[in-house]
Amino acid sequence: MSTESRVARLETAPYYLPLRDEVEAFEAAYAARLPVLLKGPTGCGKTRFIEYMTWKLYRDTESPRRQLDAPLLTVACHGDLSATDLVGRFLLRGDATEWLDGPLTRAVRSGAICYLDEVVEARKDTTVIIHSLTDHRRMLPIDKTAELVPAHPDFLLVISYNPGYQSVLKDLKPSTRQRFVSFEFGYPDVEQEAAIVAHESGIDSGTAERLAVIGEKTRNLTDYGFEEGVSTRLLVYAGQLMSQGIAPRRACELAIVSAVSDDAIVQKAVAGIVDVVLP
Repeated sequence: MSTESRVARLETAPYYLPLRDEVEAFEAAYAARLPVLLKGPTGCGKTRFIEYMTWKLYRDTESPRRQLDAPLLTVACHGDLSATDLVGRFLLRGDATEWLDGPLTRAVRSGAICYLDEVVEARKDTTVIIHSLTDHRRMLPIDKTAELVPAHPDFLLVISYNPGYQSVLKDLKPSTRQRFVSFEFGYPDVEQEAAIVAHESGIDSGTAERLAVIGEKTRNLTDYGFEEGVSTRLLVYAGQLMSQGIAPRRACELAIVSAVSDDAIVQKAVAGIVDVVLP
């Protein structure tokens, strides 16, 4: 089965609003070529952060990596994703077989950043193959070609997952977790989130602030079994619907109330917050 992968050139700067010192800390991790783990809830900006950092690291350098067509290779991990999907496979072309590198191997060879998004969703054999890339060896063994590929000096491995969402059966083992420096991500405060929503959706600052307040209040609904609340991504979606002429309450119904859960009790609680916050 082929893997879902996205190759990004990132010619322009992705919008990212730093919340703490994560930009400087990532630059330090990259300088030391330390593998990075991004932890945080859904829609809090982990993927946007790695896109921004790739742009920042690659934009002003005259080294060969500036010429890469793909400085960032993103793989959306899922239950059928195997080590073969990441490393590569032999393909039949006519009467001959030809080896095709997977996204991880391409990144290792070229010096790109490889980002494995929600890595715990992948099959267990995928975590085994990355171990040799996350210590002093920095090598990728390819059993099918009997090859041991040394990582390019600029290569970096980044993985992410949502610890609040995963079950015990889909958690990172300590033997894997302790190979990474770990960045904790959370949702922004109301002022920061309002700035993000306004920028990404194009709505006015007052409406963006009200959406940010909705986000903050829904994240306190733990008594309803709603552990994470509404993501920043969904708040942006609501703002984008509003910017297209959808009435605010209808936009929130579509992008927030109906999107966060199928549980009627949770939906009613979130709808109540929307009714209180929106005029």
